Amino acid sequence: QVQVVESGGGLVQPGESLRLSCAASGSTLRVSNMAWYRQAPGNRREFVAAIVGSTGALSYADSVKGRFTISSIAANNTGYLTMNNLKPEDTAVYLCAAELDYRNCWGQGTQVTVSS
Repeated sequence: QVQVVESGGGLVQPGESLRLSCAASGSTLRVSNMAWYRQAPGNRREFVAAIVGSTGALSYADSVKGRFTISSIAANNTGYLTMNNLKPEDTAVYLCAAELDYRNCWGQGTQVTVSS
């Protein structure tokens, strides 16, 4: 059974950085595409960033452009989201969606809190 696990969240001050990891296991298939979403309390889940594995095409939400970077998908089905110059409004649970066999597999998320 496929399992997706995010890690790397934490409590940081505004302006600091974090790197989130997303690891998919339990499948012999390669993750074809990977995306990050986030959800703050009381808010809807929102798109953050995505990468198309076959082409390397990237997309970002306007709110994170220039600050966040999504990595390519490694052969071991791991990807990263590097977040720089974090702001209080980036506070949320960050979730990874790893596409395997045309189906998105979701993790439980990792909490990112940006506060002084």
